[in-house]
Amino acid sequence: MKPFKAFRIQVSDGKVSAGIESITLNDLSPGDVLIKSVYSSINYKDALAATGSGQILKKPCLVGGIDVAGYVETSSSPRFHRGDQVLVCGAGLSETCDGGFSEFVRVPAEKVIAVPEGLSLFEVMAMGTAGFTAALAVHQLQLNGQRPEWGAILVTGASGGVGSYAIDILSALGYQVVASTSRLQNTAYLESLGASKVLSSDTLSIGNAPLEKGLWGGAVDSVGGELLCGLTRTVKPMGNIAVIGLAGGIKLETTVLPFILRGINLLGINSVSCAHELKVTIWQRLATDFRPTHIDKIVTAEITMNQLADSFDAYIQGRHSGRTVLRIAD
Repeated sequence: MKPFKAFRIQVSDGKVSAGIESITLNDLSPGDVLIKSVYSSINYKDALAATGSGQILKKPCLVGGIDVAGYVETSSSPRFHRGDQVLVCGAGLSETCDGGFSEFVRVPAEKVIAVPEGLSLFEVMAMGTAGFTAALAVHQLQLNGQRPEWGAILVTGASGGVGSYAIDILSALGYQVVASTSRLQNTAYLESLGASKVLSSDTLSIGNAPLEKGLWGGAVDSVGGELLCGLTRTVKPMGNIAVIGLAGGIKLETTVLPFILRGINLLGINSVSCAHELKVTIWQRLATDFRPTHIDKIVTAEITMNQLADSFDAYIQGRHSGRTVLRIAD
């Protein structure tokens, strides 16, 4: 096979460099399934890795990109055959093995998921890890008994990919959704996805007492830190908080009172290392009862490999809204 393009990230002496290189199959991580890539997507984690703003790579040199979708080129696994439409999200891509920003991706078969019937390669990457994480959060809320009649679900960091899909999915399921964002210029966008109200995260009422007035039936939180602490004080009895991010910090300073007096629950959402069977279930739900209705609004850009390097700063600086799909091949 001829050399092909890949966006590689290299770490040397603590410094990170990244860019498009010409590589061969011999340069790729080992695996049972070789995928001819068609689409990938950009996530905050990708921007951290490519810019060196976060220590994502566990090896000194890897192809970037935590998501990919395409066609099986070759497979030594009986589960997959040439021409099958497949996707890989998370699963250690761009952390412990080469990722999706490449014309070809090779991965172990246990990381690969068949694209569910009814979804296209573009749609699964329009969702990608962000859509999957949002769906996993809603799935866990439901498993823990969250009901629409308990009150509005607050979605924090609402302008990002996870927040956008959480609003879309929850509102379609009959939940009232309130969006919290630091970018009120996105109010019309968030309302178009199904948010009944949009609040500024800078002025969100969370108080300082161990227990404040119950305001929310539950929450999907991608901020963490002080805001998450405030949510524990302001979620109504028996409500659930799905914790998916840490943009506002990793510390959680609270008391046990909301947990033992109101019975609230913190649900940790890990989209990378959850069981393969659960991943398949979530993708099936994204093709059926969780299917987003506003993908065309949430995808705010479609770019090519040549535009990839210039796309990361907006994520690091918190200026990006929605989702960016990377078109690797026609």
